[in-house]
Formats: sequence, structure tokens, C-alpha cells
Amino acid sequence: MDIKSAALDFGIIAPELVILAVAMALLLVGNFVRNKGIIAYLALAGLAVALILTLRQWDGLSSGFYGMVQVDNFAVFFKIIFLIATGVSLLMSRNYLISRGIERFEFYPLLLFSAMGMMTMAGSSDLVVIFLGLEIMSVPLYVMAGFARHSAESNEAGIKYFMMGAFATGFLLLGIAFIYGAAGTTDLRRIVMDFGFLAMHSGLFLYSGAVLVLIGFGFKVAAVPFHMWVPDVYQGAPTPVTAFFSVAPKAAGFAALLRIFVFGLGGIEDLQWLFWVVAVLTMTVGNILAIYQDNIKRLLAYSSIAHAGYILVALTAGGQGAVSSALFYLLAYSFFNLGGFALVTMLDSREGSTASIDEIKGLSARHPYLAALMAFFMLSLAGFPPTAGFFGKFYIFSEAIKQGYIWLAIIGVMNSFLSVYYYLRVVVAAYFGKTDMEFAPLSLKPAMAIVLLITAAGTVALGLFPQYWVALTRLSFFSLI
Repeated sequence: MDIKSAALDFGIIAPELVILAVAMALLLVGNFVRNKGIIAYLALAGLAVALILTLRQWDGLSSGFYGMVQVDNFAVFFKIIFLIATGVSLLMSRNYLISRGIERFEFYPLLLFSAMGMMTMAGSSDLVVIFLGLEIMSVPLYVMAGFARHSAESNEAGIKYFMMGAFATGFLLLGIAFIYGAAGTTDLRRIVMDFGFLAMHSGLFLYSGAVLVLIGFGFKVAAVPFHMWVPDVYQGAPTPVTAFFSVAPKAAGFAALLRIFVFGLGGIEDLQWLFWVVAVLTMTVGNILAIYQDNIKRLLAYSSIAHAGYILVALTAGGQGAVSSALFYLLAYSFFNLGGFALVTMLDSREGSTASIDEIKGLSARHPYLAALMAFFMLSLAGFPPTAGFFGKFYIFSEAIKQGYIWLAIIGVMNSFLSVYYYLRVVVAAYFGKTDMEFAPLSLKPAMAIVLLITAAGTVALGLFPQYWVALTRLSFFSLI
């Protein structure tokens, strides 16, 4: 493929421009539209147009804005994840917001702005532009975390997420400054070309900057020991927002980590031991603490931490196979985790709900199909064969063994077995749990039915035909290098 380069080519950022234009238009007209559902549908239409434009960029390797913006299969793959996750989160949001009495039209443009920031992160090889994308992504997230402004938990979630996000930003900016001091540029392509010279003459600044950048993104992907904000923010935020947090920003963080540490700073082999330690801690701490949770949102929060650890195993192993397995896992995780959160959103939409696991008891008797879906998504999260979760973990641990990280793979498998306990707790509660209280019925709206159909179909497709999707992720990796 020929690499096209242009100084100012707005065509290569057409999906981002569509999202931006729709979000700004909705902010302008939102006050004049009485039916907030119209705003939601217009936002969904904007996401659909952006998705079509993004799909058309597949295999169209190009560069623009003086090399700061990249359109490659790697970026396109992640943009598809962001757009699907945003659309699914939007669909599951409206009925929840109405039931909680917190629907305001600003919520939908905030989702779009955050998605645009993620797309900017994934489509750049310049550290400053990646940082700008990160901030565009993060600021709306702070607002959405505290969107239920009359809830003390939601206010706490918004403030805590903002404070920890600002703290992480400081580390990230200092790291970028160190790398710039060492290389005289923030362009990862130039750093790759001059890496040997830079490592010899400015190694201290370069390595220090790399560690600080890793710490900054460690907060974003909820890697241990930078995970302390996750359970409180996930529990306090509105449930659809929590679902969005658990998938899209995490994928954006890993998109940046993979581009920076596999491509840009891939020559720093001394960091592999640090990735190894962080991966082990993240898997183990996330799974152990999830066992003790009685709130399903907190349980899935610690589960999200553990899954970040599995993806860090792939980052530790490095290489084409490991990176493609990480991309496959992120895609699969997006579907079955959003599916699980969709069911939790339905449960939490009921009056007086606290998202306790006890509230799931009696689900199979009242809604057998929803209970079956809950079991399906939980088993996928646990990695039972032949689900997409199983193949995702299989590919990651196989690549770790191929690269010589045998003990890391063994620890990963042991953690996967450990996670079975708390995922089965949810399944057991749905099918065998008994309660003295009558199970409050759930209302399955058309939008939520579409969400469950999309997430279940995606999980099934990835589980039945994993080779096809892995082949696509390999094409994404080859465009990265």
C-alpha cells in the first residue's frame, strides 16, 4: 500500500469531524427540542455515519497533518471498537436516565465528544496529539461520572475520577517532556529511526519518560497499583456510564500503550520486567478483590481490572502474535462485557435498586431468557470454552508461552480459574438464589433488546469464528509497523 502524505488533509479525519459536528449541533439545538429521544437518535445517526466512513478507511494507509495523524488498520480497528461501544452505551442509556430522573440532552453530546477523543488517540503517532485526544476523551467522562448530581455516590465518583485523572495527566505530561528532551521530537516515527542513538546519548531521559508515560496510562487502563479509583467510580456512576467506562476508555488506553511501547519505544527491552510485574499484580489483585464484592457493579469493576491484566500479558510478550491477540481480546471483551452491563442496567433501572447481587435472585423464574443471557455473558467473562472469552485468553497465554514467558502464562491461567468463582456467583444467584421478596419485573425496551442482540451476536461470532477475526487483527498489526 502506498502511504499518502499531506499537510492538511481533512478527509483522513472525516469520521472525527462528523462526530464533532453532530455533537456541537446537538449542544446548540438541545435546549429547543422537548423530546430528548430525538437528540439520542440524532447522536446515534452521527455514530452510524462515522462508522461507515471509518470502515471505508480499512486498507487505506495514509498520513496527514505533517505526520501527526495516521490512518492505518490499527487505528481503524480501534475506532470501530469505540464507535460500537459508544452506540451500544447510548442505546442502553436513555431508559435508565429516564427511570432515574436524570435525563438531560447534554449526556449524548458528551458521549460523542469522548468518542472523538478516543479516535484521535488511536489515530496518531505523535505524543502531544495522543495527549490531546486523551484530554478530549477524559473531560466528558468526568462529567458523566457525576451526571446523577442529586446522588452523593455519583458526585463522589465524578470528583474522584477527576482528581485521579488530573494526577495521571501530570505523570503523562512529565513523561512526554522527558522524551522530548531526549529526542527533540514527540513524533514516534522519528524516535524509532533514531532510537539507537537516543538510547546511547539520552538514555536516562528516554527511559524515565517511558516509565512516566506508562504510569500515566496505567491509571487510564486501571492497572495495579493505579487502580484504586475504579471500584468507587464504577459503583457511583450511572450504570450505562460505568459500562462505557469499562470498555471504551480502556481500549483507548491500550491503543495508545501498544502504539507507544510496541512501535515507538519498542527498543526499550528493559521495560519487559516492569510489564511482567504490573500484569501479574493487575490480574491477581483484580480477581482476589472481586471475590469479596456483593455489589455487582463493584464486582465487574474489579473484573475489569483483572481483564486489563490479561491484556498486559500480551503487551509484555510483544510481537505480532501477542499484539493481534490483545486486539482480538479487546474486541471480544467489548461485546460480552457490554452485554453483561446491559443486563445490570436493566436491574438497576428498577426503583430502589442498589445493584446488589441479591437483586438477581429469582431472575430465571421471571425472565428465563434474560437469565440465560446473563449466564452466557458471565461464562464468556470467565473464559469458558467455546466462548469468545476463552479464545481471547487462549491466544494471549499461547503467545506468552511462545515468547518464553511461561510463568506469566501459568499465573494468568490460575487467575482465570480464580475468576470462575465470582462469575458463577452471579449465575447461581440468577438460577438458584432464593429470596423472601418478590422479584421486581424487568421492562425490556426495544433499545435494550437491540443492545442485547448486538452484544450476544458479537460474542457468538467471535467465539465461533475466532480465526477470521484474528486474521483481521494481524492485518492491523502489520499496518502499525
